[in-house]
Amino acid sequence: MPEIILENVTKRWGKFVGVDNLNMVIKDRGFVTLLGPSGCGKTTTLRMIAGLETPTSGRIIIDGVTVFDSEKGINISPAKRNVGFLFQNYALWPHMTVYQNIAFGLENLKWKKEDIKKRVDELLKMLKIEEFVARYPSELSGGQQQRVAIARTLAPNPKVLFMDEPLSNLDAKLRLEMRTELKRLHNETNSTFVYVTHDQLEAMTLATEVCLMKNGILQQYDPPLTVYAKPNNLFVADFVGNPAMNFIDAKATKREDGTYSVIFAGVETIFTPNEDFELPSENVVLGVRPEYIEIAKKGIKAKVYSTLPAGMETTVKINVNDDILTSVVFGIIDYAVDEKVHFDFKGNGIILFDKETSNRLVDGSLAIAKK
Repeated sequence: MPEIILENVTKRWGKFVGVDNLNMVIKDRGFVTLLGPSGCGKTTTLRMIAGLETPTSGRIIIDGVTVFDSEKGINISPAKRNVGFLFQNYALWPHMTVYQNIAFGLENLKWKKEDIKKRVDELLKMLKIEEFVARYPSELSGGQQQRVAIARTLAPNPKVLFMDEPLSNLDAKLRLEMRTELKRLHNETNSTFVYVTHDQLEAMTLATEVCLMKNGILQQYDPPLTVYAKPNNLFVADFVGNPAMNFIDAKATKREDGTYSVIFAGVETIFTPNEDFELPSENVVLGVRPEYIEIAKKGIKAKVYSTLPAGMETTVKINVNDDILTSVVFGIIDYAVDEKVHFDFKGNGIILFDKETSNRLVDGSLAIAKK
């Protein structure tokens, strides 16, 4: 199974830069999601690795073979890169049965009939679509068509499977089910998966590593839980997580004991960093995940702005001196609008960002200053 290496890969259209000097290594048997808002360069990156788009400059290596090198003039065609591509619209042949759709690519590759039947049967069983073998795409649901498209893509045993938002046409329940299937499939096939999505929940739940992009520039490339807990900057922190992270403008000054006085909305708190760091200026942004804000019997005074109960958990918006913060309370609970409450901070995953550069400085714990 291959490792994919991108070295200084850039794609320009005139003055517009789609992907800017991208360097990354997709590990053997990894499941990498290319994540970011529309127009960030994720699909362009996928198409360049697959050979469907030609980079302006840089080098791409798949399984030790240089498939593109702008300086040496190397540009191997998509057909010779041994990759599979799963499109958003599935692109199934409407006049062919499920069996014929899956077998089509293998027939073009001149596989023997008995080998084709063995491979198709294997994929029908793996994707649990044996009973639909004689049906046409119009007779299948969206999820069933999805599975046929995956089977067809996997049929020639590609080294790498590329997927461009393959679940976006499905309803929410089916999308969740197919995420589970894709994760299981990744383990069963031992293939390298590269997956484009703008859905951060999809990226977090599926990937072994997340490549988060903005305006063609790589923002962070790490395992999902690292991206969630230690985002490189405010953009990453804001893009990942639902409900979104709270951002609180604050002033920070170092104290003699190594902790920091952090003041926001007229409230003084004490920040204890998890490690030593340099504070560039007193202007900081506190990044607090909703699960780290606890509605408590005592603490900082606030008023309930709104509540969104969802059964297992309730999202509570609270007003603190005209700053609206989001808290997640686990369990069935509800509050009246404008009800007076108190809140406190918990955990040691609260982040300090530099306000000027927007970069993460350090994470740590936050406590209300004792008067």
